Amino acid sequence: MTARFDLTLDCHNAPELAVFWKLALGYIDEPPPPPFKTREEWAAHFDPDGDNSDDAGEWLCDPEGIGPRLSILKVPEPKIAKNRLHIDIRLSGDGTADERWERIKVESRRLVSAGARVLTEVDGYHMVMADPEDNEFCISTS
Repeated sequence: MTARFDLTLDCHNAPELAVFWKLALGYIDEPPPPPFKTREEWAAHFDPDGDNSDDAGEWLCDPEGIGPRLSILKVPEPKIAKNRLHIDIRLSGDGTADERWERIKVESRRLVSAGARVLTEVDGYHMVMADPEDNEFCISTS
């Protein structure tokens, strides 16, 4: 039996970071697990005193159900080092090396306009970037 896995990003502003990752991955807000009708109802199940913050977390999923779920959770401590695990965004499509590199550059510009920044360009191969809270990720082609 193979195991399914989820990825979790720690952050300071879960709603804001969720907007970025929905744009970057084409993900959507994950519905709450049954029998809950809303994420707020689900969270209240774990926090009956009502102390749970509205911005404590966001849960995203691939609308096609193929990719791993992504949990984005608010934490009090700052990020202090390079990620030990990072997300690779692999762009689909064939073409020459120059055409593939151009797709990577176009996607990086789109994500920069959404708050990311380029850390390193490995010309013709991939781009290392950081999301709005400095979590590293890469863009490459399949």
